[in-house]
Amino acid sequence: MRFNRVILVLGASVILTSAGCGSKTLIKARLNAPAATEIILVNQAGYLPDAEKVALLRADAEIFELIDVSTGLNVYGAEPGEPVYWELSGDTVRTADFSGFKTPGTYRLCLTGTEVCSAPFRIGDDVYSEITRAAIRSYYLNRSGIEITEEHGGKWARPAGHPDTNVIIHSSAASAGRPAGTVISSPGGWYDAGDYNKYIVNSSITNYTLLLFYQMFPEYCSSLDLNIPESGNDIPDLVDELLWNLKWYLTMQDPADGGVYHKLTNLQFCGFVMPHEATDKRYVVMKSTAATLDFAAVTAMAYRVFANDPSSELRALATTCLETSDKAMKWAEAHPEIIYRQPADVGTGAYGDDHLADELFWAKAERALAKGTLPANGFLDGVSAVTPSWNQSATLGLISLALSSDEAFASLRESAGSMLVSYADELLNKAGQCPYRISLDHFAWGSTSDVANHAMMKLIAMRLTGSDRYLPSIQADLNWLLGTNPTGYCFVTGFGTLSPMNIHHRPSGADGVPEPVPGFLVGGPNTVVMNDCQPPVSRSTFPAKSYTDVECSYSTNEIAINWNAPLVFLLGAADNLKP
Repeated sequence: MRFNRVILVLGASVILTSAGCGSKTLIKARLNAPAATEIILVNQAGYLPDAEKVALLRADAEIFELIDVSTGLNVYGAEPGEPVYWELSGDTVRTADFSGFKTPGTYRLCLTGTEVCSAPFRIGDDVYSEITRAAIRSYYLNRSGIEITEEHGGKWARPAGHPDTNVIIHSSAASAGRPAGTVISSPGGWYDAGDYNKYIVNSSITNYTLLLFYQMFPEYCSSLDLNIPESGNDIPDLVDELLWNLKWYLTMQDPADGGVYHKLTNLQFCGFVMPHEATDKRYVVMKSTAATLDFAAVTAMAYRVFANDPSSELRALATTCLETSDKAMKWAEAHPEIIYRQPADVGTGAYGDDHLADELFWAKAERALAKGTLPANGFLDGVSAVTPSWNQSATLGLISLALSSDEAFASLRESAGSMLVSYADELLNKAGQCPYRISLDHFAWGSTSDVANHAMMKLIAMRLTGSDRYLPSIQADLNWLLGTNPTGYCFVTGFGTLSPMNIHHRPSGADGVPEPVPGFLVGGPNTVVMNDCQPPVSRSTFPAKSYTDVECSYSTNEIAINWNAPLVFLLGAADNLKP
């Protein structure tokens, strides 16, 4: 095969500027060829025109070519990078860098002279707009206690489930004012994951991440139209969605003493039925120090974020949040080591955590910022920046300190910021050593959320330093989630050529709609649990490939509100980069 082209040499790359390559037969074959996802890995949502654009090839090729889907013609080509093996995936990849090509359109990446082509993808300013909206709207579609109407939910409309206006005080949660069997009202909130229960500690990091996103990108949040029932009021839609959960969250505090119930749950997980068909009794279970400290932290942050908001409703809510934070902190100080232990008759998620130093630091940091009162000297001693998770929350306090505009906190702000930037640089260094260009070097349960949280940490470091050096690595994290990973899957439901279809999510499994609820980030590869399906389902023993798209695989294919929150942060930040 021969190219009629002008060749421009840029370093080791060969830029093909021809109008075409090869025969009409090859052009037609390439346009109709199935996506060779196992060979060419791309971001299946697409790339912003000015972003770094890198795909990965799992094949030898002298040149890769970019094909315009509207014409079938070759518009760009270059030599791929050197092959590099990754022990965590068991495969060898070459980079295919086409960052120099910026023309909007829909393209496929093909191996030169062959019909081996990638999934189609777009280059354009709006490539992340729809997927960002879907990631946020997944929370609406996972609401408890409200009908999801066809107007707002489309084919995923469903009757209301779990009004939670008659919730029973479990024996483990009994107090003098609320003995076992007392009925309370605790409506609203989001279903936590693939089940129908609601958990304070997991809601806490989710609430925080979305509040942080609103704090950092208020104008972008105000521009979003999510088509939810509250759309059109004087509150940004993202905040309206957050309020559905935050207002439930506030009901989980015992007003008599300030303690916070660990979870609202059935005694056991129900089957794969629709929410309105899951009618087992609901309970609030045990007050715990972890839940109460998390609650104190989140409500203090909500106070800061909403105290000067243009919305009078949010300003009033801010006052309530600070009052409830005060009550929660008093309870936690009086009960510093009430560790959640699963009662014998309860079999739903435990979210247990024996180490509370990180929750205590987070709560103290948020409350110090809310009240404008400096903590004691040595406040940061023993604290380090790590990837945040529901049971590793100290980093959240560092983020809030580092982003504070209160000059009284200047010294703490500088120290916390330095810790966060050092950690982001550590992540950047790890990404530079990884053939897949991500910072992850182990695959825990919910590995995709770790990748999203790494990107969030780099975005925060970018804000603190004003440096764009983190952008290529942030883009690589986004690429991984959207298809440039060893499985070839775009891990966000409803998007990409190869997307999870059989997620571990009760409404998606029971609603009769072939497609799952869109916008969810599935947990992704891990080798922590290999036998969640019975009989066992075949899974790769390579950690980065150990994923399966089957409903029973809760360890790889479940969804969770805390996983979607950093996804929203990352996608929204990327979408915000458009002109």
